[in-house]
Amino acid sequence: MFAEILTVGDELLTGNTVDSNSAYIAQRLTERGYWVRRKTTVGDDVGEIKTAVREILARKPEVLIISGGLGPTHDDVTMAGVAEALNRRLVLCDDCLERIKAFYEKLYREGYIDDPGLNEGRKKMAYLPEGAEPLENTEGAAPGAYIEHEGVKIFILPGMPREMKAMLENEVLSRLGERKFIQRKLLAEITDESKLAPILSDTLQRFQVRIHSSPKGFGRYIGIILFGEDEETIEKAKRFMEERGIRFEEGW
Repeated sequence: MFAEILTVGDELLTGNTVDSNSAYIAQRLTERGYWVRRKTTVGDDVGEIKTAVREILARKPEVLIISGGLGPTHDDVTMAGVAEALNRRLVLCDDCLERIKAFYEKLYREGYIDDPGLNEGRKKMAYLPEGAEPLENTEGAAPGAYIEHEGVKIFILPGMPREMKAMLENEVLSRLGERKFIQRKLLAEITDESKLAPILSDTLQRFQVRIHSSPKGFGRYIGIILFGEDEETIEKAKRFMEERGIRFEEGW
């Protein structure tokens, strides 16, 4: 099963904000058994978002998760970009509008804002691509959206990490099933990656695993992560490498 991630925001491209969202999403998808093939970042531009979404859909991943650009300001245009990519209209979600209204009224009662009214920026957040199912935002105002388009499950999430994580955990992962993917971190006692490379290649040919390697101090250790669907397969792959002279320590 394959997945892609699209993060949206000018601040990600200028370096003013580190894209921690895509790392978190990738980790959670990997744990569910998805291979994240690509992570793409574009700015707050309807045309760029539209083009990126269409390019991703042409590659036919099972899942596309989009994060960022759902707020009330002029540069929050992700819903519009996705709608154009799918040739759908933006339509008002009445339930979303009521939840947004309740959110700002709560902030007003608690003294965080001085006006609870639904101005145009707040109303803007209630528009979703036609046919989309709203995703509840328990940590903020802007709803997310879920759309299935030509077999691809598309999830549109906020960019604020706290809001994104809550929506991912509460709304997205439940729709992706319960399949788990196991990771095992090892330290290989070997001088350099070039000597390890042929052993890793042989292991990949014999077992249904994926392997990530990363030097952990030249001339001493190579960090290995074994990815597989069950502990037995991972253990067999580990033993296979040990039989070829690799000594492992657990963890990094």
